[in-house]
Amino acid sequence: MPRFNEMEYSPQQTVFTLNAPDDAGGVLVRIYASATAEHPLHTLSLFRIDHERWTSYVSGDMLGRFYTFEVFPKGAEGRGMGECPGTFAKAVGVNGLRAAIIDLKQTCPPGWEQDVRPSVENPCDLVVYELHLRDFSVHPSGHSLHKGKYLALTEPGAIFYLKSLGINAVQLQPVFDFSSIDEAHSEWAQYNWGYDPQNYNVPEGSYSTDACRPEVRIREFKQMVMALHTAGIRVIMDVVYNHCADTEDSNFQRTYPDYYFRKTPGTEQLSNGSGCGNETASERPLMRQYMIESVCYWVKEYHVDGFRFDLMGVHDVETMKAIRKALDGIDPSITMYGEGWSAGDCALDYHLLATKQAVRQMPGISAFGNDMRDAIRGDFSDDRASAWLAGRPGYAETVKFGIVGGISHPQINMSAVNYCQEPWAEQPSQYVSYVSCHDDLCLADRLRISFPNTPAETLVRLDQLAQTPVLLGQGIPFLYAGEEVFRDKKRVRNAYRSPDAVNQINWENLQRYPELFLYYRGLIQLRMEHKAFRMGNADWVRHHLHFISAPANVVAFRLDGEAVGDTWPIIYVILNPNPRARKVTIPSGRYTVVCKNGKVNPCGLSTHRGGTISVGARQAVVFHGGK
Repeated sequence: MPRFNEMEYSPQQTVFTLNAPDDAGGVLVRIYASATAEHPLHTLSLFRIDHERWTSYVSGDMLGRFYTFEVFPKGAEGRGMGECPGTFAKAVGVNGLRAAIIDLKQTCPPGWEQDVRPSVENPCDLVVYELHLRDFSVHPSGHSLHKGKYLALTEPGAIFYLKSLGINAVQLQPVFDFSSIDEAHSEWAQYNWGYDPQNYNVPEGSYSTDACRPEVRIREFKQMVMALHTAGIRVIMDVVYNHCADTEDSNFQRTYPDYYFRKTPGTEQLSNGSGCGNETASERPLMRQYMIESVCYWVKEYHVDGFRFDLMGVHDVETMKAIRKALDGIDPSITMYGEGWSAGDCALDYHLLATKQAVRQMPGISAFGNDMRDAIRGDFSDDRASAWLAGRPGYAETVKFGIVGGISHPQINMSAVNYCQEPWAEQPSQYVSYVSCHDDLCLADRLRISFPNTPAETLVRLDQLAQTPVLLGQGIPFLYAGEEVFRDKKRVRNAYRSPDAVNQINWENLQRYPELFLYYRGLIQLRMEHKAFRMGNADWVRHHLHFISAPANVVAFRLDGEAVGDTWPIIYVILNPNPRARKVTIPSGRYTVVCKNGKVNPCGLSTHRGGTISVGARQAVVFHGGK
């Protein structure tokens, strides 16, 4: 029985249960006729039935009613903590202030019971595409009928585009209920990424066509998931369990004061490892159980296929492992990855936190490779900094480290790798390879700033080169939506609440930069069709990926395709970030070139006979054969 089943409906009665302090002075539930009604229809006192567990029920059919809980601390002289929908509301009214009594069975679209999760053998088989619902669908050139809505991802045009690109997983920026958008006024110009959690287990209302009807957001979210699944695309949720939008008014604080949040040792001051004013205490039993039940709920009720944990380094290792174990009990192919760092010091011993350095202790959990990101394009903290992509020395070893998926490899000199002195991934599937995401500048803006006064043609070539080790490396490749059409965000670094004019993807760029889209699509096709680019096994990578001798800054490697069951017996990848062409010596033989001069064709662009091969300035060459 779930610990956090706070409302259980049947036509005969509705049962309410809440986790609250044993010594609370009282716990009430108020039932309202609507989400905005001034006075309750019923007020019930809950009674304690177990340790930190209170319950009550009301007879009759309450379907369509709304409710709130209020906890009264002992000795507070009748002053409650304030009404809230509880911590685990599964449906809410507009703006999430009251929970709704609904029958979840009635929220399933036709065919929902036949919905099937697209199969994936190994996380390295994924190509993840991070998108914000509004960014993706709001620009007029996209011709979406449901701009900024869940249903935008059910439209044939959107599905066709995603399938044409070739990705097989979308990571949705927060789609749980968040606090910064006034759902009652969808006509207002409002924007937020959504990293300000309010109700963790309810879809955000502003992305539905009617936020006032609790069942609509649930049904439309399921329609979106089903449409993507039918297209063979998995759905990964960006979850933000590390903090709440507001501490005092949060559902956690109002139901169990001072339990769910960490405080700086020896003080009453909230710890701020999240950088958002508070950090949750994942190591405490109720919070740990909450996180476990929450992800399992999204999997079971909404058929979600994976989770990206915002600031995973705020959570403790044992909680992350417990979540992994719970998900394995449902489906081991469900993906788990996160940011292996925090945004500040946490009030828990660093060695207990689920940072990048702890990934080897967490089988089946992955982290973002910020080492590869910064080695390719330049330091995160300095927008003008350049690195390997500019042909600067000292970064090639870190690029190689990212290509092998962050594991130990006999040819990697860890003393020359940025940010770490030893491998932090046990398997390549624990390494998320990327050069950009929603945070920081998008790639096009970063290139414009770090390569000033550079022609657009050259910037596109740099973009192509930057993504090549990501898409042809052994980790899990991760792309930020719109970068395949050279999206820009007007050089805004942290666009979390910037308007559509900044954040929207201008799909007219597809006509402006068709070669960029085709290059991304071509690399994704190469990856999907050839196991050698996604071995998914550390021993295979150590034995069958070999770096070969190359000029300074050039990264070149050979893949033993035949040894891992690939149809191409031997594959070479050569990456030249230098501003001039470079030659690389290769064995004699006849080769088929599938990537060169910014073009990709898995069937072949040309043939080449061995000895040496010239790689153009700031370009990649991929070829196979040799026998």
